[in-house]
Amino acid sequence: MTDRFDDGFKPSPAPRVAPRTDQSRHPVILRASAFGVAGILSALMLTAVVPPIVADQSDRAVVDAPVMLLTSPISGQVESLTATSGGEVRSSDRLAQITNPRLDRTTLISLQEKADDARQKLDATRAKHQSDLAYVASLDQEIASQADQLKAQLQSQIEELRARVAQSAAMSSEKKAIVDRQNRMVARDAASAEMLKPTEQQYAAALHDTDAQNAKLNQKLTQLKALNAGIYVGEDLVALNMLGQKRRDIDLDARRMEIEEKQQSAMLDDLEGLLKSESARLARLAAADVLSPGSGRVLAVGAETGRQVSAGDTIASVVDCDKRFVVAIFSYRQGESMKPGTKVRIEGGGYRSGTVSAVLPKTSDKVDERFAVPFPQTERRELYVMITPDAADEKPAAEPASAATPACTVGQWVTVTRDNGIVPSMSVTWRRLGHLVASLADLDPAAPDEATRRAGVAKLDEALRSPSAAQRSQLDEPWLPVSSAVSAQ
Repeated sequence: MTDRFDDGFKPSPAPRVAPRTDQSRHPVILRASAFGVAGILSALMLTAVVPPIVADQSDRAVVDAPVMLLTSPISGQVESLTATSGGEVRSSDRLAQITNPRLDRTTLISLQEKADDARQKLDATRAKHQSDLAYVASLDQEIASQADQLKAQLQSQIEELRARVAQSAAMSSEKKAIVDRQNRMVARDAASAEMLKPTEQQYAAALHDTDAQNAKLNQKLTQLKALNAGIYVGEDLVALNMLGQKRRDIDLDARRMEIEEKQQSAMLDDLEGLLKSESARLARLAAADVLSPGSGRVLAVGAETGRQVSAGDTIASVVDCDKRFVVAIFSYRQGESMKPGTKVRIEGGGYRSGTVSAVLPKTSDKVDERFAVPFPQTERRELYVMITPDAADEKPAAEPASAATPACTVGQWVTVTRDNGIVPSMSVTWRRLGHLVASLADLDPAAPDEATRRAGVAKLDEALRSPSAAQRSQLDEPWLPVSSAVSAQ
């Protein structure tokens, strides 16, 4: 049995022991690797932290320009749209037409009804006023005719009374002569005293008759004077007095109608003014044109034909290409060296040089809304430097706007370097180093063809073990159209 065991299993050979020289070499290699990695990390940290603080160069700069948001003045439907992304526009060009056939006309109908009622009341008041004036005129004619008749009648009565007064005065004189003769006869004892008394009574009656006739004459003269003054007093003037009272009543009613006519006319004028204003308001709300306030280029279009929009919705945004500028981010330590008036060099965007126009410590969302592209986000102790391109570089070669190239290079990232600058930006340095290595490997990083780019994306997906088609499509899409679309919203 022992022989069987020995025959079936053979002992394995002893392991080979490494020489002592190899074992003593491993710690040295590990230590050297650790020092190398630490040195590389230290160099990376120093180049990532120290240069941005004192760098005279920044690639966090973007071409920007003021933007004009064209909004819909009314709610309605986009009837026509002529604005196209990247198209040139001039001042007062019609970019869109908004129509709204569904308007609330309740106020207009109510105003029309009130205006019709006021117009009818005004017509009725005018007719009543005219009829009162005509009635007053007829009463004036009747009163004048009757007054003339009464004046003639009173004049004849006055003449008669004057004759009677004269007759009474003559009779009084006759009675007085008789009384005087009888008094002389009584004084000579030619007649008795009883004979004198009847004569004296007749003389007194004649005097009283003269006074009565004078009173009647004065009464008729007073009536005639009052009649000439339009005052009707006396029994003979009762009918004329009634006509005069009626005339006064109708005249007062005519004056009241005149006042009501003025009130109704003023009310109708107010209603017609409101009606005209409401009609003009509805006309403005029924259709409106979206006009360009100035010349420029359409950056983005936020509507389409047939779309329902509300008042204030953005139809399109127009960028003023003549007022382009560059906004760059620098450290706060460079604020003194990047003061206004400093000359800088610009790489990209068709520019070569520019001048610092302003330095801003920060910005806000409200300020960003006034420009085509939002300002880049700053970190702590960083500031914005506004740069105006030089006159020779303000109008670079025009390129057609596309998804990859926005209108007049707005939104394009550029590199800004201060003249006579010493410390470069590490991100720019690393990028240029990568381009140098790629050029040494016979690759053209500035203009890679589509096949090379897709091959690089495929290799990157394979290396990261993420063969997702959605991620590859996201890598294929350019970032600039997305950013420009976000800024346009």
